[in-house]
Amino acid sequence: MNRSDADRDAADFELKSTAFRREREAAWKELDSLVTRIERRGLKKLDSHEAARLPVLYRSAVSSLSVARAISLDRNLREYLETLTARAYLCVYSNQRFVFAVLREFFKTRFPAAVHRVGGLVALSGGIVLLGVATAFALTMRDMDRYDSFVPAAMSGGRTPASTTESLRNVLYSSQASLDGLTLFASYLFTNNSKVGILCFAVGFAAGAPTVVLLFFNGLGLGAMLALYASRGMGLEFLAWVAGHGVTELLAVVLCGAAGLALGRAMLFPGRASRVDRLAETGRATAPILIGSVLMLLLAAFIEGYLRQLVPSMSFRWLLAAVTGAFWIWYFVAVGGANRETATPMMAPVERRPWN
Repeated sequence: MNRSDADRDAADFELKSTAFRREREAAWKELDSLVTRIERRGLKKLDSHEAARLPVLYRSAVSSLSVARAISLDRNLREYLETLTARAYLCVYSNQRFVFAVLREFFKTRFPAAVHRVGGLVALSGGIVLLGVATAFALTMRDMDRYDSFVPAAMSGGRTPASTTESLRNVLYSSQASLDGLTLFASYLFTNNSKVGILCFAVGFAAGAPTVVLLFFNGLGLGAMLALYASRGMGLEFLAWVAGHGVTELLAVVLCGAAGLALGRAMLFPGRASRVDRLAETGRATAPILIGSVLMLLLAAFIEGYLRQLVPSMSFRWLLAAVTGAFWIWYFVAVGGANRETATPMMAPVERRPWN
């Protein structure tokens, strides 16, 4: 092939590329404009005509990209179409929602509805914790030497039967702490309680037995410490000290326990489905409980690490407990009940899968 033939082929290729682009460029620009608006403002901002045009323009762009690759059109054009079709794919096939909308849906619907669906297990989980509290309280009041058996050193913080009444009282009312120290304390509380809550959920698949044990032992430490303060005439003061954050904190642990018990129930009573399918179904239904409970523990850590220590008034602590308790009752009973049907049924029919 001589030089003139090569020049002629190059000119023909450039002409075809230009014609190809000219015939389809208007559709590409229209698609680019729609995709940009969706990325900035969301799919709901399109009118009915634009929403109907979006998949049509997307398929046209995909076709153009296939042709461009097949006849080896210029590289810049191929890269432009690849980027455009990738962006359009996300708009057409993904569930694009803003973070705020996702969080609003979670807290308004999914979390309270999921809790409401396992209301009976929440009561059972709470009863197990209270049984642990009552057991340790009764045994420790009878024999204070049992205290160390129920309260590990990391939890006691030096508060033992050998402590003076004055030192025990100072723990309840002292506000002499730096903000750095309170931040560190709140971080520790959140980390520790999150581990307990997540573990209560995670071990539920073992027929729920480990979850029951964890919930019971979680109540033992509180019951023994209550007995210690009650023996010094400060039982109500200790309860006020605990209640400010404890309503939220203990409820979060109880909710994690209820989710773990739900897994145990699915393991023991799978119904017509296989245990694997039932566990998977229950795990999806209770996942919002675990996520929401961890966020509740974060709130409890803030209350315990800052508000309780910075405001030592017993009246304020009881008020805080009453307000948070009333809020959670309303949230899970009223809001959860109103949105109950939107949550995934805990024992929904699952198609039986034959074993291979």
